[in-house]
Amino acid sequence: MRRDLGSSVLAVVVLTLLLGVAYPLVVTGVSQVAFRGRANGSLVKDGGRTVGSRLIAQDFRRDRRYFQSRPSTATSYDAAATAFTNLGPNSKDARDTFRANLDAYLALERRYTPGLTAGQVPIDAVTSSASGIDPEISQANARIQARRVAAVRRLPTAAVDRLVAEHTDGRFLGVFGEPGVNVLQLNLALDHLSR
Repeated sequence: MRRDLGSSVLAVVVLTLLLGVAYPLVVTGVSQVAFRGRANGSLVKDGGRTVGSRLIAQDFRRDRRYFQSRPSTATSYDAAATAFTNLGPNSKDARDTFRANLDAYLALERRYTPGLTAGQVPIDAVTSSASGIDPEISQANARIQARRVAAVRRLPTAAVDRLVAEHTDGRFLGVFGEPGVNVLQLNLALDHLSR
């Protein structure tokens, strides 16, 4: 029995050192060498200071000069508080939330896109992503918002549309998912264009 106990303790110690210490250190080391930017959070810098992450949405709702991120279930787009709504398709709370998001979107965009109807509003403009902090919006959403951004910033719509195209990520491996526009990077490019 003593021999079995000794073998068990030795196995726990060896496996802990291998899988709990050595393996994480090797994976961290390889990721720091091969994928340094991604391993450190895909941070976005502007003028030498960190302004956000390419992977986490930010709240731009206070300023009409900027493209708006998707609605978020996380308070102030806090990455530490990510969650999905957990509301089903027949939920009254979900319906009320989506209606409020739709009304807010139409109130913001209709002035710049006359005749914009609820049926023309892209789904990502009124629903949150699974994480609640998705950094991208659809191209359709960006095209609608581009009219507002161009008008408020007094830029040609064509210039804003060009920036949208430049900051659109394609489908993963060319076939999976939908193209998306990274809101933070697009807004930074707008700021640089306006300087």
